[in-house]
Amino acid sequence: MDPRPLVAEFVGTLLLVFFAVGSAVLAGEFIGTLGISLAFAFVLIGLVYVFGHVSGAHVNPAVTLGMLLAGRMDPRAAVAYWIAQFAGAIVGAALLFLVAKQVPGLGTHGAFGSNGFDSRSAVGISLGGAFVIEALLTFLLVFVYLAATPGPGLLLRGFDGVPIGLALGAVSLVGIPLTGAGVNPARSVATAIFATGSALTQLWLFIVAPLVGAAVAVLVHQLVHTENGGWFSEQNARRASRGPAR
Repeated sequence: MDPRPLVAEFVGTLLLVFFAVGSAVLAGEFIGTLGISLAFAFVLIGLVYVFGHVSGAHVNPAVTLGMLLAGRMDPRAAVAYWIAQFAGAIVGAALLFLVAKQVPGLGTHGAFGSNGFDSRSAVGISLGGAFVIEALLTFLLVFVYLAATPGPGLLLRGFDGVPIGLALGAVSLVGIPLTGAGVNPARSVATAIFATGSALTQLWLFIVAPLVGAAVAVLVHQLVHTENGGWFSEQNARRASRGPAR
């Protein structure tokens, strides 16, 4: 397998965690939820244009699962992507932790950009609510990836980075007050490792729910975006083949 896509996924996920999560850890009190959401959006847009032609710029195991289930990549490549993404996220979180330790009061930051529910949620969302919202938010992100990128391959086209980045920004804007907007198992694992409290015990939800959301996104995408234009187009084609109504 060509190592370049794996390097792209490793570096891309590292940068996403360091800069986007870093905006919450290092500057969250100054820029707020909107600023953090924009940071996630802008970083992903940049990564799409830098790495999109190399790896598809997934930088998220849930997106890779979506591409796998949609038949756009083989299982061996998907597993390699996952390894690169988790490794990149952990290295990115480690670098962020080293930087945070140099700022008084941040070195032992309890949350460290991690995700959570109940007492670890800003609004106290329940376990069930957290599962549903994480699945729905990931559904949106993966659905946009599938719809915005070419059917048979991983290459991204001219402006594909814009809707993909905006989708992550919208997801973050809604999800940060609720669960911290995980939607990315690699990012969730990496930040939980360096967080304190119950971050690791709640981590399972932020792995399982995004994967469920990704699987549902593939199903819905296949229903409405088939290669021949979808069910609606099929019905129109059948009507046309029967000729005008009499």
